[in-house]
Amino acid sequence: MEKLKAFLIKKNVEISVKRYLIDALGFMAYGLFASLIVGSILNMIGIKLGIPFLSETLWPLAKAMTGPAIAVAVAYGLQAPPLVLFASIIPGAAGAALGGPVGAFLASLVGTECGKLISKETKLDIIITPSVTILVGSLIGTLVGPAINAFMTSFGAMIVYATELQPIPMGILISVLMGIALTLPISSAAIGIMLGLNGLAAGAATVGCCCQMVGFAVIGFQENGWNGIFAQGLGTSMLQIPNIVRNWKIWIPSIIASAILGPISTTIFKMENTPIGSGMGTSGLVGQFGTIEAMEAVGRGGVDLYGSILLLHFVLPITLTLLIAKFLRNTSAIKQNDLKLELS
Repeated sequence: MEKLKAFLIKKNVEISVKRYLIDALGFMAYGLFASLIVGSILNMIGIKLGIPFLSETLWPLAKAMTGPAIAVAVAYGLQAPPLVLFASIIPGAAGAALGGPVGAFLASLVGTECGKLISKETKLDIIITPSVTILVGSLIGTLVGPAINAFMTSFGAMIVYATELQPIPMGILISVLMGIALTLPISSAAIGIMLGLNGLAAGAATVGCCCQMVGFAVIGFQENGWNGIFAQGLGTSMLQIPNIVRNWKIWIPSIIASAILGPISTTIFKMENTPIGSGMGTSGLVGQFGTIEAMEAVGRGGVDLYGSILLLHFVLPITLTLLIAKFLRNTSAIKQNDLKLELS
């Protein structure tokens, strides 16, 4: 057993929740962003501005390369050696072909770890290492990916259906949980895409994510200035994790705002979104692009749509979080520099 532990340490293989569900899943989000998500943004721009190269050429390529992009990102996140990193492209493609994003993730994860174990252990490393990575990863993606993807998709469909039946409690639950996931060091974007969230559920998820990002950006303005506004409001609220660990009460304003605005989104405004935009909030304005795409698909475009987006994704989250944060500052629950970020 000691020899096995020493071997795993030598190969940098760590079997843990952190390594696989935080590190690997987080890097999966980078792969999604660099392919499917950016491709979706360019597609929307191409459609709106009448640029066929973006919507008819790049968009199909971005969708087709999502699996390989996920695989490379996961392999990089797992600190794979070069041969394993490059070979992971094929398991990613194989997993995505049958199991979607979940299949690509599982195929690249298992293939990469097995490739790392065999790397530089034989004199035929240049053949054996990529072969093991490709064969093991592709088998996992082919055999296991479809079942896991079907489960995730069914679970997502159940959430969407439950939200339509009970828009108030589900609006609160989804908005709060997806917002929390966005701020934690896991990927809300990957969760939204793997679950296939859409419709009212995706709309509530987006509002919750916006409350986290915009909320932390504005309540920390006195400490972080405009750098903090852009870093958190258009980047990620994950930057606040060290501060949350030091004082969890700074999380209260955005969570309460999420709980208030989630059901307002599902009942009054009936906002919808796509799986791509559901877990992104205001990051790169992907959540807003996704909302426009989803709402226009059901015939709800125009000035009213843009006004609803402005209100639910920006104005109300800003207003509510500022009011709640002001109360908490007055009671000394939040103190000066509790939200301070080290931004260069």
